[in-house]
Amino acid sequence: MVQELTPNTAPDIIYPDSDGQPMSDNTKQFRWIVTIKENLEILFASRDDVFVAGDLLWYPVQGNNKIRQAPDVLVVFGRSKGDRGSYKQWEENNIPPQVVFEILSPGNTTKEMMNKLLFYQRYGVQEYYVYDPETVEFTGLLRSTEQLEVIEEINGWTSPLMGICFQITTNTLEIYRPDGQKFLTSVELDRQREQERQQKEAALLELEQERQRYQDLLARLQAKGIDPENL
Repeated sequence: MVQELTPNTAPDIIYPDSDGQPMSDNTKQFRWIVTIKENLEILFASRDDVFVAGDLLWYPVQGNNKIRQAPDVLVVFGRSKGDRGSYKQWEENNIPPQVVFEILSPGNTTKEMMNKLLFYQRYGVQEYYVYDPETVEFTGLLRSTEQLEVIEEINGWTSPLMGICFQITTNTLEIYRPDGQKFLTSVELDRQREQERQQKEAALLELEQERQRYQDLLARLQAKGIDPENL
């Protein structure tokens, strides 16, 4: 006897947290993914309503675990921070990621990137950025009504949603925060913090030396019977 599945006995749909694909194909691609993701988290650290993630599976349609993408970096405005195994849009007030970054590697195919573009266009991405660190080719697309359209003047472009600015040099892409601070790698950030620490220590040492010089001068004057406070 074959038992028919009813709505109460139908198996739950599983939404895997991994698609089995590596986060990156090489160290350069990985470094760019981490740099953009970490710097965006720093930028929006004070905002509880901005969620940033890297290589996180996004499921836009409840009931279909085949419709999915794992952007290299995604940004969602209007959703709280916190850990997630995947981004199930129906559990997030049906808010899609508004910003997506893809960092190209030699393994990416034209068909793959076209499918990603169609996916992001269909499911509500507002800003889509694609960077190839090998060729320093940077492309941005901005939603206009129902479509993502190429930003013709991308060099010097400022993101409407994030406020960050993109500058293309002869050998790399540079990204700047609204306050003018450049996106840095973790090593560069650590080096910057160390330099700031050393500068602070040097300033404190100079202040202490100045205080000691004043005390020495005061002692010499007092030894000669001179009280500076009574002058």
